[in-house]
Amino acid sequence: MAARKAEAKENGKQGIQFAYVDHNGNLTDTPPDPSQKVDYEIENIEISIPKTLESDKEEVDPVRKGKVSFFDSSKGFGFIIDAENNEKYFTHVSGIIDTIAENDKVTFELEMGKKGM
Repeated sequence: MAARKAEAKENGKQGIQFAYVDHNGNLTDTPPDPSQKVDYEIENIEISIPKTLESDKEEVDPVRKGKVSFFDSSKGFGFIIDAENNEKYFTHVSGIIDTIAENDKVTFELEMGKKGM
């Protein structure tokens, strides 16, 4: 930073003495045109996430169908590929009701774990 200040002093560069913000949010050295000024009512400014109405929510069936792509019974974990969207989901023996093996067709429900779905 000191080197830049010394270089600016040698070359006589001063930079922008006073900065304005244009209508796009960019810094500029020209003042804005007063005829383009826009007034806003404070009540019309919203800083939040829009509320989701009950009518906007989609009904989602929690039970999904898929196929076991990998399962290691000695370690107690595996992966299920969702038949609807081909997403791969982790499964653990603690969440399994029956025994499963690779290539079994299964129904399952998603739940949040420590590291995601």
